[in-house]
Amino acid sequence: MKRVDVVKWIATVIQLIGYGLTGMNIVPWNIAAFVVGIALWFAVGVMWKDRAIMIVHVGAFLSLVGGYLSS
Repeated sequence: MKRVDVVKWIATVIQLIGYGLTGMNIVPWNIAAFVVGIALWFAVGVMWKDRAIMIVHVGAFLSLVGGYLSS
């Protein structure tokens, strides 16, 4: 398995953990999981040279942090 595939799967599992933590209202651990997952998916975008993946995860990060800080 390529390194990018390992990062992709780890990021996916962490994102799913973030969704589960959100469903159980476990804050701020859900935010931490999402930030790590977003960072890893951004890294996947860099490895693939896929700007769409990078941009969507920058947007997700800004939305997540902005929402967290305003709450």
